[in-house]
Amino acid sequence: MTSAERRTGASLAGIFGLRMLGLFLILPVFAVYARGVPGGDNLTLVGLALGIYGLTQACFQIPFGIASDRLGRKPVIVFGLLLFAAGSVMAAMAESLNWIIAGRALQGAGAISAAVTALAADLTREQHRTKVMAMIGSSIGLVFAISLVAAPLLYAAIGMSGIFWMTAGLALLAIVVLRRVVPNPPKVEAKPVRFAGVLRDTQLLRLNLGIFTLHTVQMAMFVVVPAALIARGNLPIAEHWKIYLPAVLVSFALMIPAIIVAERKNLLKPIFMAAIALLTLTQIGLLFGREQVWQMAVLLVAFFVAFNILEATLPSLVSRVAPPASKGAALGVYNTSQALGLFLGATLGGWLSQHVGPDSVFVVTALMALLWLGVAMTMLPPPKVASRSYPIAATVDIEAVRRQILDLPGVREAVIEHDARMAHLKVNLDRWDEARLRQLIGGEV
Repeated sequence: MTSAERRTGASLAGIFGLRMLGLFLILPVFAVYARGVPGGDNLTLVGLALGIYGLTQACFQIPFGIASDRLGRKPVIVFGLLLFAAGSVMAAMAESLNWIIAGRALQGAGAISAAVTALAADLTREQHRTKVMAMIGSSIGLVFAISLVAAPLLYAAIGMSGIFWMTAGLALLAIVVLRRVVPNPPKVEAKPVRFAGVLRDTQLLRLNLGIFTLHTVQMAMFVVVPAALIARGNLPIAEHWKIYLPAVLVSFALMIPAIIVAERKNLLKPIFMAAIALLTLTQIGLLFGREQVWQMAVLLVAFFVAFNILEATLPSLVSRVAPPASKGAALGVYNTSQALGLFLGATLGGWLSQHVGPDSVFVVTALMALLWLGVAMTMLPPPKVASRSYPIAATVDIEAVRRQILDLPGVREAVIEHDARMAHLKVNLDRWDEARLRQLIGGEV
C-alpha cells in the first residue's frame, strides 16, 4: 500500500471506531449508573437507552449513504460527527433517563458508517481494499476490548457525564483528522443506478444478510458469556478484560496473515467461507464447552479471528459488488443491516436467556451462522477489478469520448484529467475491452 492508503486506513479506522465507542463504552457501567438517575428503576427504559443508539443508526444509514453519493463523502461525515457530538453533550447534561435516551438517539442519528466505508473504497486501489477494510473492521473488535477495560476505570474517574463529554470531544477531534489528514477523493464518473436496483441485487442481499447475522451473533453471545465467566470461572466482571483483551490481540495476529493471503492469492471467497464456518463452530463450541475458563478463552480467540476476518472482507466485498455510482447507498443498506443485527442480537439474547435458558442462545446463533454459511456458498466470486491509466491523444475531443468510455464493457469508474489528457479507469477484467478503448482515445474509428 502507498503511504496515502495507509494514512487513509488508519485515520478512517479511528473515525469508524469512534462510532462503535459510543455504543460499547457505556455497556459495562450504564446499568449501575442508571440506578441513581430519575427513571433508572425502569429496566425497560434502561434497555431502551442502550439500544436506541443502534436503532437510530439503522434508520439513518441509508439516507446518509445516498447523501454521500450526491453531496460528497466528507460533508456528510462532518455532519454526522456534529450530530454525534451534540447527542453526547445532551446525554452529558441530562438529569433524567428520558433525556439520556434522547441524547443517545441523537448520537445514533450521526450514522456515518456508510459514508466512511465508501470514502475508504474511493481512496484505495482494489488490490489493497481488503487490507484497508481490515484496519477499519478491526477497529470494532479493538474498541470493544478497550471499552471492557477502560469503561470501569473512566466511570470511577470522571463519571458517566464525563464519558459523554469525552466522546463529544473525540467527535470534534475526528472532524479535524478528517479535514486535515484524510485525502480528498477524486471526482469519479460512473453509470447511475436506481436505488431499487441496489435493494434487488441478490449478491448484495447475501452480504447484507451476512453482516446482520454476524452482529446478531456477537451481541447475543455476549449476553451469556460474561455470566458464564462469573459462574463457571469465578472471575469477577472487573477482571473479564484479562480474557477479552488477549483474545482480541491474538486474533489480530492470526487474522492479518489470512487477509494478506486472500488478497495476494485471490482467495477472498474461500477465506470468507472458512471464517463463516469458524464462526459456526465457535457457537457450537460455546454450547457444549463452557465448563472451564480456558475453554471459553480458546473459543473467544477463534470467535474474534472469524469476526475480524468477516468485518474486513464484508465491506470490501460490498464495495466491489455495488454499482460505483451507488456505493454509498449500498453501504448504507449494509450498515443498516449491521445496526439492526446489533439491536436484535442484544434483545434476542436477553429474551432467550431469561425465558428459555443460556444454551438456547447458542443453539439459535449456531443455526443462524449455519444458515449464513449455506447462503454464502451460492455467492458468486467477486469481480476481478483493476486500475488502468491511458493517455488521450491530442486530436481527441475529451468531452465527446467521456460518455463513450463509461459505456464500454467492463468500465466501472472513470476519472478524466483534462490538463494531463489522461483517463484513469477501474475496469472489470472479465469484461474489459481494452482494444476498443484504445481506438476511442487514440482517435481511431
